[in-house]
Amino acid sequence: MILFLKLFLGMALVRCSMLTFENLCELWNQLRFNLEIVVVSSTFILIISTLYFMRKPRKIYLVDFACYKPEPSYKCPKEHCMKVIDSGEAFTKESLEFARKILEKSGIGQEAYGSNGVMQIPQNLCMAEARKDAEMQIFGVVDELLAKTGVKPANIGILVVNCSTFNPQPSLSAMIVNHYKLRDNILSFNLGGMGCSAGLISIYLAKDLLQVHPNSYALVVNTENAISTWYEGNERSMLITNCLFRVGGAAILLSNRSFDRRRSKYQLMHSVRTHMGADDKSYNCIMQQEDKNGTIGVSLSKELIVVAGGALKANITTLGPLVLPLSEQLKYLATLIIKKILKIKIKPYILDFKLAFEHFCIHPGGRAVLDTVEKSLSLTEWHMEPSRMTLYRFANTSSTSIWYELAYSEAKGRIKKGHRVWQLGFGAGFKCNSIVWRAIRSINPANEKNPWIDEINDFPVHIPKVTPIMY
Repeated sequence: MILFLKLFLGMALVRCSMLTFENLCELWNQLRFNLEIVVVSSTFILIISTLYFMRKPRKIYLVDFACYKPEPSYKCPKEHCMKVIDSGEAFTKESLEFARKILEKSGIGQEAYGSNGVMQIPQNLCMAEARKDAEMQIFGVVDELLAKTGVKPANIGILVVNCSTFNPQPSLSAMIVNHYKLRDNILSFNLGGMGCSAGLISIYLAKDLLQVHPNSYALVVNTENAISTWYEGNERSMLITNCLFRVGGAAILLSNRSFDRRRSKYQLMHSVRTHMGADDKSYNCIMQQEDKNGTIGVSLSKELIVVAGGALKANITTLGPLVLPLSEQLKYLATLIIKKILKIKIKPYILDFKLAFEHFCIHPGGRAVLDTVEKSLSLTEWHMEPSRMTLYRFANTSSTSIWYELAYSEAKGRIKKGHRVWQLGFGAGFKCNSIVWRAIRSINPANEKNPWIDEINDFPVHIPKVTPIMY
């Protein structure tokens, strides 16, 4: 071994002694050329890698959320709701009878919460009472969320608030900034006129903002104001909102900070928006307007269910390829080819979204809406349970309803690690929006504080098709 090393070193010394100055220059030029190639290649790879990671979407986490639960004194049995309507001199006997039938078939129970300004006799529908109502809901739910997450108001960089019909000046978002003394460079947005799907649009907006503002928290607040939606007239299409809508609120904390993942509940996976406003029938099916006597109300068209079905179909056509397994997509495609190209009469294949999601949070706009979605998606009673129980216990609370539904599933202990949740909302415009979450961890009901926890063992309950009102 030693002899071999001596021989190798000797040969190297001989070769070095034979090198001329020109050979050394040539060798140096070759080394420098190779070094330049390595530097350029490394720089190119570094630039491409940097651009890739810069353009790669940030992961958005739902740290936690809270739902507002008013004091028991705000419960409004349907008999009292009828009494309030009867106390108003504007309503005819025909309107009272119509309201009674709507309430009896609504699927709403006896413990949903009403607005104090609406439910007291005589009613107090002034601006001051509406603002007081908004403050009660918003501050109550945001206080609970901040307590649950431990996040300080000064750390919130993005604020998105939605309320469809009550849009005072200063705005509701400004009211929150003032109350919690949020920082002066906060990105604050107030969404109005977007109906019951505004809650999901707010999540969509917050998601886009979190993509361009690193290391940030986004606070999303969903609310509605029953005082501003109350109608004092006799148009049947406008009386429906008086019967179905109640008080509720939700606050959600989103984060794009990677170290928040471990303490967060869900990760945002997909968001799909469908806007049917270009179609006149869809645009006019939910309209705030004056009746023939000049009284303002929200009119619900008889074609609402048909419009909602069309918007749902368009929405799931976009959502399906993102979430469904390939086998399910191929079945749908095969059916489409047989029907459209081969001209063979065949029943349309219904995509099985139960293969994509474990939990469904469908906006409880009313019993008819839930029945339509259940049939369209071939869902079971178990999948529809959170929606129907939310309609029964809290009624239609507009954009906040889907969060009461998610809270229901958490309180039941159904959310396990890896489970996928589909939140589906409908709203004026006409809009249909979807948000998909994946559970980062299993949710233990024993550690939760939400509006269902104290009474979750009482649910589900049987909801008759018609519940007579003894009035």
